[in-house]
Amino acid sequence: MNKVENNSGIIHACYTEATRAGEHFIEDPGISCIISGSMTAFDGTVAHTFLPGDVVLYRKNILARFSKQPANGKPFESVAVLLDQPLLLELSKDFGEKATPRTEKSFNTYHSNELLINYFDSLRLLSHTKNLSPALLQLKKKEAVLLLLQQDPSAAQLLFDFSIPGKIDLEAFMNQHYKFNVSLPQLAYLTGRSLASFKRDFEKIFSLSPNRWIQRRRLQEAYYLINDKKRKPKDVFLEVGFETLSHFSYAFKKQFGLNPSAIGI
Repeated sequence: MNKVENNSGIIHACYTEATRAGEHFIEDPGISCIISGSMTAFDGTVAHTFLPGDVVLYRKNILARFSKQPANGKPFESVAVLLDQPLLLELSKDFGEKATPRTEKSFNTYHSNELLINYFDSLRLLSHTKNLSPALLQLKKKEAVLLLLQQDPSAAQLLFDFSIPGKIDLEAFMNQHYKFNVSLPQLAYLTGRSLASFKRDFEKIFSLSPNRWIQRRRLQEAYYLINDKKRKPKDVFLEVGFETLSHFSYAFKKQFGLNPSAIGI
C-alpha cells in the first residue's frame, strides 16, 4: 500500500512497495527526512542514496528522478516540507540572511539531531491533521529553515537563492538531462532561454528538433546498455526515459530494425 498525505506542503509518504516516483522539475527548495527505507535521487549526473535518519535539503531549479524502497521489513517512510519563495524572502529579511552565490550542488544531506528528530515527529502529526490554520503551517515551515541554519549556516546558499537560471551551455545540459521526461518549456527555462530561443539554438547545435533528438539519444543509450552492458530491455526502458515498454520496443525497432530483445543474441 502506498500513501501520500499533503497538508499545504507538509507531506507524509509511506510506501510498502518499491516505487519510482518519476521525474520532477523542482521549482522551490524543500527539506525531507527519511524515517525508514531508502530513497535514491538521480540529478542527471549522480545517483544520491538517502537512508533512515538523513535530512535532505534540495535546491530549486533542478531535475531529479526519485525511487523509494522499503527495507529491513519496514516501509519507506518520509516527511517533507516544501518551501515557497515568498516564505524564504520573508525569512531572508527578518533574519538578515542575504542572497548568496548560487550553488550547483543539488542536495545537502544532514544526519538528524535531537532537534530535527523532534521537529519531524511533529510534522508527522500535522501532515494528517485537518483544518490547521495557515499561520501554523507557515510557522512550522519557518521552523524547518531556522533549524537547518542553526546546524549549517552554509545551507543559506540553497535556501536563499532567488536567482533565475541564466543562459548556459545547451549541448552540455541536454547530454546530461535527456533522460528526464519534462516539458520543452521547462527545459528552455532551465537553460535560460525562451521556448523559441531554445528550439532555435537546439536545431543549430544538434541539426534535429528537440523531440527527435531526445528520442534518438535515449535509444542510442538503450542500445549501449542492452548490447554492451547486457541489461534487459525491461530494466532499461524507464532508465533512459521511456514511459512504457511497448512504446520503447516500437521506437527501438523503428530505429535499429530489431526488437530490443534480439540485440546481442
